[in-house]
Amino acid sequence: MKCGLHVPAVRPHELIRMAEEAEAAGWDGLFPWDMIWGINVWVCLAGVAARTSRLRLGPIITPLSRRRPWAVASEVATLDHLSNGRAVLMVGLGAALEAPPNNWFERVGEVTDRKTRAEMLDEGLDIINGLWQGQPFSYTGRHYRLQDVDFDLAPVQQPRVPIWCVGAWPRPKSMQRVLRCDGILPGVMKPEGGFGELTPDDVRAIRDYVATNRTLTTPFDIVVEGETPGDNPEQATAQARRWAEAGVTWWLEDVWATPQQTGGLEGMIHRIRQGPPRL
Repeated sequence: MKCGLHVPAVRPHELIRMAEEAEAAGWDGLFPWDMIWGINVWVCLAGVAARTSRLRLGPIITPLSRRRPWAVASEVATLDHLSNGRAVLMVGLGAALEAPPNNWFERVGEVTDRKTRAEMLDEGLDIINGLWQGQPFSYTGRHYRLQDVDFDLAPVQQPRVPIWCVGAWPRPKSMQRVLRCDGILPGVMKPEGGFGELTPDDVRAIRDYVATNRTLTTPFDIVVEGETPGDNPEQATAQARRWAEAGVTWWLEDVWATPQQTGGLEGMIHRIRQGPPRL
């Protein structure tokens, strides 16, 4: 199991500092928030790519309904070239709720209807995959239309940059979308609605579902996030091991919660320096 960092949208030079510390401490990836405005995660990750050599890089997460899919295809392919094949694209619907900061969709005129955003996500995945083939591409959907687009920057990674998708287990439509991708950031839907707590047994069920139903031959990742105690390596390892044994391939450490405990940027840097759980 690989271990990455889930970090907030800090200032650009702070993110580069985090990345350098993360690579030195043995972390495997760095995944900052993708914000609607303010810090541009793609520009920041280009800087990170230039200052690192090993970390996997990508935003967590990009709601495709508020991005032009051809722009996302270009940004990801460019990052993949700058990083020599280390980019990851994480996508989902995004949260479009009434309370801040999730009401940012509405405040800037973005689509908030869940069904429409799901349609735009599916069409966006079609377009990104089509453009990355590196040959003239046309597409006609309900929300997007492309005519003979000549996309001349195929990613370094082939057949494509890995795409990880938020998946609501066990909702069929959501899981069918996951099967088109290369990884899942899973959430468990409660029968009465809303998300419940993910367990290792849920991960085992997801792993078995994917193994039975996925037809793609690319590797598939199961990505889970949480917090481990950096000052207690044995406990951190035991916590991570139960997820690895269930089938998780990527653990993302939520250092964005750390400032409440140990103080801002330096608190996050302290946790990063403590290193990932050792398996």
